[in-house]
Amino acid sequence: MALRNHSTITGFILTGLSDNPQTEALLFVLFLGIYILTMIGNLTMLLVIGADSHLHTPMYFFLSNLSFLDLCFSSVTVPKLLKDLLSEKKTISVEGCLTQVFFVFITAGTEAFLLSMMAYDRYAAICHPLLYGQKISNELCVKLVLVSWGLASLNSVVIVLLAVNLDFCDAQTIHHYTCELPSLFPLSCSDISINIDILICSTLLHGLGTFLPIFFSYTRIVSTILSMSSTTGRSKAFNTCSSHLIAVILFFGSGLVRYLMPTSGSSLDLLASLQYSAVTPMLNPLIYSLKNQEVKAAVKRTLRKCLHYFGS
Repeated sequence: MALRNHSTITGFILTGLSDNPQTEALLFVLFLGIYILTMIGNLTMLLVIGADSHLHTPMYFFLSNLSFLDLCFSSVTVPKLLKDLLSEKKTISVEGCLTQVFFVFITAGTEAFLLSMMAYDRYAAICHPLLYGQKISNELCVKLVLVSWGLASLNSVVIVLLAVNLDFCDAQTIHHYTCELPSLFPLSCSDISINIDILICSTLLHGLGTFLPIFFSYTRIVSTILSMSSTTGRSKAFNTCSSHLIAVILFFGSGLVRYLMPTSGSSLDLLASLQYSAVTPMLNPLIYSLKNQEVKAAVKRTLRKCLHYFGS
């Protein structure tokens, strides 16, 4: 990649989460724990869904892809954060920064598409249970996931090109713990008005393009649930989609706050980024396992198989 516009500097300095050594030590322990739990939780979900034939359905196919994405998403930012918490000087090269921007957008973008597809899956299961097999086939699921990766990749390339064409002069300090495009714009001595407009349009198109199907799916789902005469039926239908709804609120809420509000380097910016890049990937497997009887049963069956295998 030709970085002709970046010839004046070779890297950036990250301010990180704190400049207090004691606070950084505590934060290191906290985020190391979060990262380990993220790895264990999502790898467990992948193992259980892959090993248990009862979970070889479209909903769990999407969920396994979500777990894989959460592993990738967390690994884009958290290892670098952990390294910086132990370092006096927090630096990142221009190439490393742009690489991080690309992978943040491709993983987050694909996850947004995936959450939208999972909403449609719940809509088909609750509103059209008799036609579910026709509406959501395994072949369609694979195509939808591939399209998600393709569209997110295209969007990520556009976003990185915005950063590549910026001129960075003397300002080298990023008031954040990671490289995100909103934090790079204030460092540029170029006219960034067009870049900001493109970023906002891209975020709105991507955000609304994935959020509106979720909104309309849940509008129909709620209408269908409320029309059910059986209290048991309503409770069961709500339980099948409540985990997904919590995941949507956590992901979209923090993501839209980060990319649509003006960048200020404030605590809100940092908290929003930490929420969707570190905390949400850790919570997703807990949300889907604790509130899902099928996953709980599958975990028990998988554990019994493992104990039987190692005990024989």
